[in-house]
Amino acid sequence: MASKGEEKTGGKTDRQRENGRFAYEGLERVLHEKARLSILSSLASHDGGLAFNDLKSMCTLTDGNLSRQLQVLQEAALVEIIKGYKNNRPQTVVRLTSDGRARFLEYIAVLESVVADAMLGAGKNPRRSRPLEGFSPA
Repeated sequence: MASKGEEKTGGKTDRQRENGRFAYEGLERVLHEKARLSILSSLASHDGGLAFNDLKSMCTLTDGNLSRQLQVLQEAALVEIIKGYKNNRPQTVVRLTSDGRARFLEYIAVLESVVADAMLGAGKNPRRSRPLEGFSPA
């Protein structure tokens, strides 16, 4: 039975629907780190992948940092690293795996819900908001 102040709809109370509302379970740590987010965003906009040096430049990372971040992404099966030659020179190309692209797009959808929730809250004037019921500031 819904307690006082809670409306029951669809078999769940308002409070039950709100539980976990802002947990954002779809945010994966492996994707969320700044350098990895930059790498994945760059790769998502280049279907054929990017050469290591181009990716390094786009994300403003050092060779070592990019290598380490790519290792983490590769272990998570988000990217594939292809080593080969171009004009008789060694070249490394990095691209998203199909699973990596799908997971990244799901992650972006969760981020969009974070932004939407924040914008909804920002539409209210925080200086004029009421204090919590039963709460009095010290």
